[in-house]
Amino acid sequence: MLEVNGVQKRYKRKNVLQDVSFQLKSGEIAGLVGENGAGKSTLLQIVATVMQPSAGELLLDGDQYKDSYKQLRRKIGYVPQEIAVWEEYTVEENMLFFEKLSWERKSAEECRQLCLDMQLTHWKEKVHSLSGGMKRKLNLAISLLNDPVLLLLDEPTVGIDLKSKMEISAYLRKLAKMAGKTILYTSHDMDEITNLCDRVYSIGEDPFYPDLLEGRGVEVVKLS
Repeated sequence: MLEVNGVQKRYKRKNVLQDVSFQLKSGEIAGLVGENGAGKSTLLQIVATVMQPSAGELLLDGDQYKDSYKQLRRKIGYVPQEIAVWEEYTVEENMLFFEKLSWERKSAEECRQLCLDMQLTHWKEKVHSLSGGMKRKLNLAISLLNDPVLLLLDEPTVGIDLKSKMEISAYLRKLAKMAGKTILYTSHDMDEITNLCDRVYSIGEDPFYPDLLEGRGVEVVKLS
């Protein structure tokens, strides 16, 4: 379980996050929506241990972040919005390179299976020749090398084709329901959010997103 209690983030005199609190249980998928600049990426970076909050506390499976940063990083998979892979390497070379940096050891076949599970079949092709959707899948596969219990995704399907979006969504649903992963991700695609998520968190002062999601059959929780 992820617990976020009273988290704040300030940059000089500007409050980016103000008293944000929520919980996510194992096997749940939650969307995070809000206008640009509302603090979505900042919140993900704090939960990912990339950034520390100005105030508040976070716990993962009962362990407080402030006491266990190094240990908890091993349980978290984080994919920023920017695609972070080696363009001149093949899919295979990328997976094997990042496997060596992972806390969990995996064979080449296990690495390949991670890709195949989300329909990424271009094992021997260089990344620069792949479609945007395939690159996004590779980014996601790399984040799963250490078998995280918490997966954080910042716009994981932005700018890709509908087929790849559907394949990634199906895979995320499988990770949550069958493998018990807890997933939190940002998106501006409201159809994707409502079809995939158990709950949606709206951040920021603008009521646009809560109003847009009303009546779509998904629980919407206002964070700040």
